[in-house]
Amino acid sequence: MRLEVYDSSQAMAQAAAAHAIRTLKSAIDGNGRASFIAATGESQFEFLEHLTADSSVDWSKTIMFHLDEYVGIPESHPASFRKYLKTRVLAKVSPGQVHLIEGDTADPVQEARRVGELVVRNQIDVAFVGVGENGHLAFNDPPADFDNDTPFIVVKLDEACRRQQVNEGWFSSIEEVPPQAITMTVQQIMKAKTIITVVPGARKAQAIKNCFGTE
Repeated sequence: MRLEVYDSSQAMAQAAAAHAIRTLKSAIDGNGRASFIAATGESQFEFLEHLTADSSVDWSKTIMFHLDEYVGIPESHPASFRKYLKTRVLAKVSPGQVHLIEGDTADPVQEARRVGELVVRNQIDVAFVGVGENGHLAFNDPPADFDNDTPFIVVKLDEACRRQQVNEGWFSSIEEVPPQAITMTVQQIMKAKTIITVVPGARKAQAIKNCFGTE
């Protein structure tokens, strides 16, 4: 594990994107393809901008998986992570395969099973993730279950997690934030060969401090 600290979110995003690009290209060169997990949220804006601006990656040889999604909101909703990824990733690059989570499905448990069956067929070369204000990874709120080996699960979101979504402007009030989400589990995320975690902003400093147990 390597921890790097930058004096600006832009510098962090550029460095993370450069690392991601090297990792994707190395996997393609070695295996003919690269599988990656894409996160969403405000923390990923600059990182994804730099990542998708690079023309050296043969995106047709990549497979993209979706990290998490709210239960019950359509893709047209401003907070939809499918909408986010289509706007910030898929409108700019074209992975050979794309597996998105249908959060507004009538059966979230079955949808979690469906995407789980897809992801376990692939060795994930790199996962792009962030960390929430309360320390959540994907939508695994603390204390997260590190022992659950199911690839995707349906979880209940705690108040701190839901309030962050309001503070970032995705919803007008906490009452509008869905109480549940489909998320990749911590154990599944940890199966990625490389994990690049981008966490800009002072408001998440305490969460990162808690993660590393620093004084």
